Amino acid sequence: MGNTLKEIVRRQKAGEAVGICSVCSSSAFVIDAALAQAARWDTDVLIEATANQVNQFGGYTGMKPADFRDWVLAKADRAGLPRGRVILGGDHLGPVAWKGEPADRAMEKAEELVRAFARAGFTKIHLDCSMPLGDEKTLTTEEIAGRAVHLALAAEEETAGRKGELPVYVIGSEVPTPGGSGEEDDLQVTRPEDLRAMLDCFREKFTEAELDWDRVVAAVVQPGVEFGNDSIREYVPEEARELAEAAREVPGIVLEGHSTDYQTPQSLEAMVRDGIAILKVGPALTFAAREALFALSDIERISLPAKHPEEDIRISGFPEVLDLAMRDNPANWRNHYKADEPAAALLRKYSFSDRSRYYMNEPAVEEAVKRLMGNLRDDPPQLFLLSQFMPAQYERVREGVLDPDPQELVIDRIRQVLDQYWQACGLCGQEKKERP
Repeated sequence: MGNTLKEIVRRQKAGEAVGICSVCSSSAFVIDAALAQAARWDTDVLIEATANQVNQFGGYTGMKPADFRDWVLAKADRAGLPRGRVILGGDHLGPVAWKGEPADRAMEKAEELVRAFARAGFTKIHLDCSMPLGDEKTLTTEEIAGRAVHLALAAEEETAGRKGELPVYVIGSEVPTPGGSGEEDDLQVTRPEDLRAMLDCFREKFTEAELDWDRVVAAVVQPGVEFGNDSIREYVPEEARELAEAAREVPGIVLEGHSTDYQTPQSLEAMVRDGIAILKVGPALTFAAREALFALSDIERISLPAKHPEEDIRISGFPEVLDLAMRDNPANWRNHYKADEPAAALLRKYSFSDRSRYYMNEPAVEEAVKRLMGNLRDDPPQLFLLSQFMPAQYERVREGVLDPDPQELVIDRIRQVLDQYWQACGLCGQEKKERP
């Protein structure tokens, strides 16, 4: 739905504070929550997969782009959301997954990655060639733009002659690390002169390659937001004022903000007002899902033995199973949680970086979640325990607008976060309504 993004750009340039939330996740709970949110408000939903999550080799999810597309669209069907309401995007499409390899080899894989996303019908493509490859130390903006144009040409070849919408592009040379860098202390807001120079360089490269510059809808910048393991860098409009003013002068292009996770509703609204019309969020959503699963695990652990004292009830032990999976394979968290035990154990469970999301597809973890869901469907949470561990969901169950089914409780917790994004982007109308 590239036209939706173009319409957001048009309205932003006309002075409207509108935007769209980019749900960047491969979590089944998160995708279900985002689709339910869009169905409730009758809006489009932008769902993006990163090059690490989904690629031509399967990524860490085991899905190729066409697999991810089919998976999301099937979920949309079950949610009652028309497929035409789903915008599929590819995030950080470039050589990031192979940045340790020599440049020529990494770019060959990046080209096939972009082709696979384009073939699968993804209509928002973030071209990210900002990282040095192999033995490279630094890259110039010209080198970054040249590589991005090379990938755009590959996408154009794959979509040539296609009926329907062609992909739109997001560009940039100051691109935050996927999933958050954790280096919020040294963060610098993109300077207006750097934004202008980057856009001039990319525009020149696109023009030389005879690519349609009008299909570039957004530029990734650093507006001054980031999060670490236990801290959040809040958006400060005054610090981003000059950047916002410079962006307003650029025709046809809005700003895309990465790492907007954990920002307050007021900060999200301020970002949209300042022209950051695409708000990417991912870890904050899986963090909310993990919170809900931990809460349900506490309810399960406390209630089931009390309800069935004479029976041998098998508790899921989800938190323990998850931590064991993380300890058995520390590759996805060790460099992020630079601490010894027990501090590392605390971060594995509760860090804002939420590296636990990389382990949710592990068979043992999936089995624990399945058992947790089954146990609490057989024995629904008692209201007083729901009040203790999930007070917001308790209120909604009491109001009769939420089913106490454990799956629905998890999705509702995620939608608490999504509500803030929908509100900030102007997707909920003048008056906030109750979710079903």
